[in-house]
Amino acid sequence: MEPQLSYRVTGHVATVVIRNPAKRNAMTAAMWRALPPLLDRLAADPDVRALVLTGEGGTFCAGADISSLREGAQEAQGLAVAAEEALAAFPKPTLAAVRGHCVGGGAQLAAACDLRLAEEGTLFGVTPARLGIVYPASSTRRLVSLVGPATAKYLLFSGELIDTERALRTGLVDEVLPAGELDKRVDGLAGVLVSRSRLTQAAAKEFADGRTDRDAHWAEQARASADTAEGVAAFLERRAPRFTWSAPVPE
Repeated sequence: MEPQLSYRVTGHVATVVIRNPAKRNAMTAAMWRALPPLLDRLAADPDVRALVLTGEGGTFCAGADISSLREGAQEAQGLAVAAEEALAAFPKPTLAAVRGHCVGGGAQLAAACDLRLAEEGTLFGVTPARLGIVYPASSTRRLVSLVGPATAKYLLFSGELIDTERALRTGLVDEVLPAGELDKRVDGLAGVLVSRSRLTQAAAKEFADGRTDRDAHWAEQARASADTAEGVAAFLERRAPRFTWSAPVPE
């Protein structure tokens, strides 16, 4: 199988799969390049309300394909950062479903998702110190925001792998599932996400990511939307809400 990214859309959830099983789903240069335009298409699809990122088979992603670094480490790193930033900027909830190894560029991608669920036995590592690479500033800040400066320094200075217990304790993952239960939990949580107000999620995502210039925009969106009235009515009537807000189409 050629290294590639594949995707499917089921029940308003887009699932993007990293596929390079011969190299534990390492990301090639072509795969890094393919991710941003794929995310753009999925972001523009009104049927997509959440996105799951996972790896083919028994591992998430072992990082960048090291052979690509021989062609120019700076260029390879630039491709990885562009893909990471595109994932972080995806306007709908994103969830990484992680098993096996989540290392290097794989950890960058997982960190760029809004939520991370992992199977017991998964190993995580941020490994540029093993290769003499300067980890990007934006990726470092994102890692620090997740796990704090002490753990970020440990991961970056040592390049050591950590297990799911430590990843959960430090905030690198949100939940750890027993073997065989990850997919079921991911499907269930994704179903919850697509049932909630997209207005709430879109505003919360921007605010949580530190944007400070859109308060008036979201206040106006809330005033113009019927989501609040529908949510209150559904609660009082003891039924599932039917939220209708969707992001305005860019002109």
